[in-house]
Amino acid sequence: MRKAFDEELQNLHYQFSQMGLMVSEAIYKSVKAFTNHDKELAQTIVTNDPLINEQQVKVETKSFELIALQQPVSSDLRRIITVMKACADLERMGDHAVEIAKATIRVKGNKRNNAIEQDLADMADKVKQMVEEVLTAYIDLDQEAAERIAAKDTAIDEMAFSIHQETLEEMKEDSELVLGATNYILVAGNLERISDYVTNICEWIVYLKTGSITELNTHNTLDDLTV
Repeated sequence: MRKAFDEELQNLHYQFSQMGLMVSEAIYKSVKAFTNHDKELAQTIVTNDPLINEQQVKVETKSFELIALQQPVSSDLRRIITVMKACADLERMGDHAVEIAKATIRVKGNKRNNAIEQDLADMADKVKQMVEEVLTAYIDLDQEAAERIAAKDTAIDEMAFSIHQETLEEMKEDSELVLGATNYILVAGNLERISDYVTNICEWIVYLKTGSITELNTHNTLDDLTV
């Protein structure tokens, strides 16, 4: 009986990992589409977003089934709950990737600034790396890695602020840039929020290991929860 339950849990974590990979790819492609002015690639991200939502439903449905049929307690229940909570954070990351893709579609043909777009690409690379690292940390239940990843959020916040300020300065200098440049601020903001959700998942990893919620980033809050 225990072996079968462990296999079900393993499958649940695998489904979560698959969703994570889908979200990571969406983030990468959304920024690539934005910086390369690729409207077609951006549209594929918008079109494929329901697949991420469907994967979330699968994970949550399986989680509810395990709770109802197996009635897990203590650490087993924590494992299932953290999958559900982390899955919701992944879905929100996917939503932000879609917002970046939509920005690509909006700014097509507007005047662009290559320097700011390169800064956005650099920021996106760091955020994507955080997403990939937190998925590995989750699978490995690596609390130390989770804490290291969460600490990177401060640098992402600083990059977002820097891009915001740089964009405002460029808009003052060149009025023709205003229409397109407002989307630079939007993209930076969406990347910053993705980083926040990565930090949320880091907090769920700590919760899974310790049974208590530790806030790793003062910008984020988790729902009250004790098991």
